[in-house]
Amino acid sequence: MAENTEAQLTGRDPELADLQDAVANGTTLLLLGEPGTGKTRLLATAADRARAQGHLVLTAQGSEAEAHHSFASLHQLLLPLLHRTATLPAHQRTALDTALGTAPADTPADPMLLRLAVLTLLTEADTETRTRTETETGTRAGATTGVTTTTEAGAETPPAPSTSPRTGLLLTADDVQHFDRDSLDVLAFVLRRTHRIPALLAARGQTPPDGVPADLRTTLLGPLPDQAAADLLDAQPHAPTGRARSELLGQAHGNPLALIELARAARQGVLPGGGLPQTERLQRLYAARLPALPDTTRRLLLYAAASQYEDLVTVMAAAGAGDDLTAWAPAEEAGLVTIADGRVLFRHPLARAGCYQAAPAHRRREAHHDLAAALTDDPSRRAWHLAAACPGRDESVAAALEDTARLAERCGGFHAAARALQRAAECSPAPADRARRYTKALHAATNAADPAWVRELYDQVTALTDDPDVLSVAACGVAMALSLHGHQRQASQILAGALAPTPPTSGMTAFALASVLGAVAYQSGLPEPRRPVAALLAGAGTRDGDTPYAELSSNGSWAAVRATTLAAADPTHAPALLRDIRRPATGPAPADRVADMTWTLGIGGTAWYADESDQCVETFRQAYAGLRAYGAMGPAVPTLTAMAGALLDTGRWAEADEHLERTAALAAVHALRFLRVDVEALRATLRALRGEPAGPGLAWTAVDLDENRATHARLLRAEGAAATAAGDHEGAYRHLRRLFGEDGTPLHYFLSPRSVADLAAAAHRTGRQARTAPVVDAVRTALGPRPTTRTTLLLHHAAALTGPAKDAEHHFRLATVNPAADQWPLARAQARLHYAQWLRRRRRPLDARPLLAVALETFTRLGAAGLADEARVELRASGVGTTPAGGDPLADLTAQQREIVRLAAKGLRNREIAEHLMVSPRTVSSHLYQVYPKLGVSSRNQLRDLVEDL
Repeated sequence: MAENTEAQLTGRDPELADLQDAVANGTTLLLLGEPGTGKTRLLATAADRARAQGHLVLTAQGSEAEAHHSFASLHQLLLPLLHRTATLPAHQRTALDTALGTAPADTPADPMLLRLAVLTLLTEADTETRTRTETETGTRAGATTGVTTTTEAGAETPPAPSTSPRTGLLLTADDVQHFDRDSLDVLAFVLRRTHRIPALLAARGQTPPDGVPADLRTTLLGPLPDQAAADLLDAQPHAPTGRARSELLGQAHGNPLALIELARAARQGVLPGGGLPQTERLQRLYAARLPALPDTTRRLLLYAAASQYEDLVTVMAAAGAGDDLTAWAPAEEAGLVTIADGRVLFRHPLARAGCYQAAPAHRRREAHHDLAAALTDDPSRRAWHLAAACPGRDESVAAALEDTARLAERCGGFHAAARALQRAAECSPAPADRARRYTKALHAATNAADPAWVRELYDQVTALTDDPDVLSVAACGVAMALSLHGHQRQASQILAGALAPTPPTSGMTAFALASVLGAVAYQSGLPEPRRPVAALLAGAGTRDGDTPYAELSSNGSWAAVRATTLAAADPTHAPALLRDIRRPATGPAPADRVADMTWTLGIGGTAWYADESDQCVETFRQAYAGLRAYGAMGPAVPTLTAMAGALLDTGRWAEADEHLERTAALAAVHALRFLRVDVEALRATLRALRGEPAGPGLAWTAVDLDENRATHARLLRAEGAAATAAGDHEGAYRHLRRLFGEDGTPLHYFLSPRSVADLAAAAHRTGRQARTAPVVDAVRTALGPRPTTRTTLLLHHAAALTGPAKDAEHHFRLATVNPAADQWPLARAQARLHYAQWLRRRRRPLDARPLLAVALETFTRLGAAGLADEARVELRASGVGTTPAGGDPLADLTAQQREIVRLAAKGLRNREIAEHLMVSPRTVSSHLYQVYPKLGVSSRNQLRDLVEDL
């Protein structure tokens, strides 16, 4: 039973922990929440676990039918103990028997005697249960280890005390709002008097019901987080996919019961207007309340459920109810809706579905017609209601929905646009129009990051047309969908099929195909998809005239997408490409916000390939803020792991936690398979860098790693980092070495070289320097004659650890002195640590100390506990006993150095500071290099925090 109960507790671990804490500490906890949030399941799970530990669990559940019967709930709670009443004092036993009706009585029971009787009965049962459990535990321990042990001297040692949890009585009471008041009074008295009997209560609503002490510790059950809601939905039998899945998640609002019931209902299909077919339980919970309501109230509820926008004025106007609010009162009293601030709020997601489906089809159609007539000033909502009332095909309705989609898409509302376009296609009389609109819906669903929905729409398009241009647009979307599901080779085949033998006539469509191919090439890490990208983009020409792709409607966005696609195909060109798109774009400003955000995403992506990590982070932040405001992160999906990597590299680990949390939710909601694996790999890497224990095992088989080499590289790096943190340097070397082939060829052309210094460190610790040096040389060759600053520093670091001993210090210096390394604080601190270790082992502790001091400070600031401990040990071994006491960190600097620090903390670059102080940029760089160790910082971001704190 416990296993089945716990199976549905997705996303409720914190609340379950609260319940178990209350049981362990003998306290009372009240669970509050709306119907369907999981209160009953949580109580049942906590009770099952308590029974397994030896608790005697007394349970009661409130019932509306018994709410007016005195002591009905108390009788239910005490039923297992009624055979023990003979042990009570006579006057208490009489009071209890009289109250429960187990003995005849001429007068009511004395309230105080009754309360004392219940308290005595529960206390004695608790004591007996504890004693019995401790005796049984001691007997088992004695049978296992012997009652006593004898030392060599002959002395007897008593057995070790039991470490089992103390057990006793546990009270659980569900639906306390339906307890009769007399039972509640007795229960409240007991809870105030006992301090070791735990009690778990549950009630509907946001506040304790009448009769329950207001000072009880409470836990409020809100909606499930997005990721947990998606996981719970996917755990249901025959869980819906595509549009049905995304709409169901939206309608359920994170309510577990709504997710389960609507998933059952969705097996029958989604109806126009978003209404879902009714289940028996839905009928029992909500629709059964409707017949008792007045006709006018039922009519208003139907119109409110059909509107879906909670607009009170519109609902009442469409229903012809005037402005009299009294008709809503019966619905409010029945707990179906709340009227507040000009809105009609359904109390539960299932209540809306129940009110809508309880009406016959012709009434629902009439409601949508009336709502459309009332919405003359809102063409978008009017079009939807006309579509809901349309039983067949109507071109005027289809055209209105297409206009609605165009407006939504220009503002980033990709999900709304896709829904409108799909419904427009369904309403289109002509097959060609249906195919065209399905294709546009597919494109919008791609931007909404819903690959399952995209694949459903693709099947509709291919069944309706053989037009190569239409099929090419559809191929862009389905290829991206396949890529997000981890099927990179299939995505490449579809793109190749769209480009040959009959390529699309539109240059912009060919451009879009090439951009998707670039994304597939990066995730796959395979050489084949990368080869044709440059030629395809050259053949697509320049952006001229209008385009059906809103995201490419400006020269700037077109240039940014082109740059990031070329960089994905060959990252060695990324720095030059980034310089080109940094310049002011020629031509008009972005035509709409989607193009503007696409431009920003393209700059951020190119900065990622160019190893401009700070710019990558800042640019993606801007783009994500705009996309999140529209609730449409779809265009950003290919960049999310890049952002996470840049945050880790630049030391923004707290922000990385938040970003990975949001990305995990997005990946769960839209079933983005490889993205979920990537998030877990990045989280594992971050845990390892912090020196935290390893989490659950990584999902090595969730996707085909041979065609998802970016994911494979992240998994290997995560395992290598975890092994290093655990001191398993052999394991670290084994995992990191797999990032490169036998001849040193990178597993992933971009990600593998970024781990070359980590591999060299593992090789150095395991004595494999000579075997790893050729890998470092192969990476140097692969990066070309002009590697980025970051990869140059990593190669010097790796060469110092694996190359000839005579060149080690030269490479160490080059890996640590460049101020441009500020934006990668962890890598720079690791290089300083390894350089200092090298110096100390050559009996140069005085040279090692400054490097160790600044490395320790960096690790401490970042939260890299394991590396900080390593640096601290090395610092102590070099002769530094304690860290100097802190005062004003700027006090020991010269006046010029202090001014340079203050200007750098404001965000000025070296050249700007030099112009301000009339010195050379080299002088500024030299001063910053000297003051960073003194201040215990390693980046300008830390300078800003330091100066702000003074």
